[in-house]
Amino acid sequence: MSALLLALDYAAVLIFALTGALVASRAQLDIVGFAFLACLTAVGGGTLRDVLLDRNPVFWIAAPSFLAVAAAAAILVFFTAHLLESRYRALLWLDACALAVAVTAGAGVALSLNQPAPIVIIMGMVTGCMGGLMRDVVVGEVPLVLKQGELYVTAAFAGALAAVTAERIGETPWITLSACAAVTLILRAGSLRFGWRLPVYRSRPPRT
Repeated sequence: MSALLLALDYAAVLIFALTGALVASRAQLDIVGFAFLACLTAVGGGTLRDVLLDRNPVFWIAAPSFLAVAAAAAILVFFTAHLLESRYRALLWLDACALAVAVTAGAGVALSLNQPAPIVIIMGMVTGCMGGLMRDVVVGEVPLVLKQGELYVTAAFAGALAAVTAERIGETPWITLSACAAVTLILRAGSLRFGWRLPVYRSRPPRT
């Protein structure tokens, strides 16, 4: 289980770092800005998760190689982003993959610490959503997590809930984490590809 969670953390860091670097390319930052934004996006959610769960030390302090992976991703995108025809489209789909992996990593860590179901769900959502939220706020873009009606936080919630459900019925860690990733990715991809949405609040004028 520990090896699987470590692999998930590395995958989440890599893919989220790529999204951070793509956002940096859209903002036309220099290479240091690329590295900063990639690292912030890559470790932001996992850092908050570890702080809330009182894991000491935080995962990237225990293994600085996480930062090396994020920096390498930033450098790669710095020299290749111009080859992409639609960087925003690539960003959306990379972010969807990163969300699925990160939610799974967050929920998996909480499960490994025998946390109750509400904490597992929250840790999955925090790990999946906070890095991208920090990324978008820093560059002044509307955060993807707040796009009107899109299934983003909802996808993270559903994925973490699927992990809790699978674990409660006695499934193996592989099946539990696979269910989490699959549900998260399917819902997020459906929102991007088919326009799946939740109803949004519509204000009405007060009655006279």
